Amino acid sequence: MSGHSKWSQIKRQKGAADVKRGVVFTKMTKEIMLAAKEGGGDPDANFRLRLAMDRARAVNMPRDNIQRAIDRATGGGEGAALESIVYEGYAPGGVSVMIEAATDNRNRTVSEIRAAFTRGGGKLGESGSVQWLFEQKGVIEIDLKGKDADAIQLAAIDAGAEDVEVEPGLATVYTTPTSFERVRKALESAGVKTGARSRRDARGPRRRDQGAREFRRSRRGPPARLAA
Repeated sequence: MSGHSKWSQIKRQKGAADVKRGVVFTKMTKEIMLAAKEGGGDPDANFRLRLAMDRARAVNMPRDNIQRAIDRATGGGEGAALESIVYEGYAPGGVSVMIEAATDNRNRTVSEIRAAFTRGGGKLGESGSVQWLFEQKGVIEIDLKGKDADAIQLAAIDAGAEDVEVEPGLATVYTTPTSFERVRKALESAGVKTGARSRRDARGPRRRDQGAREFRRSRRGPPARLAA
């Protein structure tokens, strides 16, 4: 009986792990398909696609799954219907929120997002209602274990980074979207490995004064991004 109980426990744990992995793979598949659809299926010519593929490999997504997602996006069919769309709204307390979603059905997605806002005590806004409060940024995350934080800061600034935030064990480099690839390549050329969560099109609070700068420094990592 003890052997049977142990096997049942292992089976349940494996099932739960498979479900979590499936959710992550689905998210990675959508990112790859969107990047391939918008910029083509060649990762050498499409930096966004190359970055999405790097993130997929970091979570052990099989190579065949990655290639299949690219083929679906560039070869028509269901991949051609997938599109990226941005929603704006307000969380409780009037906190501004931007949501980037990948969807093949706008009507279904907007209904689900409106319902999520309502359940949480928020409100879905009109297009342009909060977008002016945000700006797009490149975000590069670096694990500081065994590294010199000061040297990384200097290397990032020399390469054209706008700002570098250093916390215990983590450095977050902020760039403009256009300078993201240049800064990332410069860091990697210097032997600095960038994190899989690094991305070129993160949205963060628009900096207006020193107070906004300090507010951003008080946060951990890039702003939350919800995907549907």
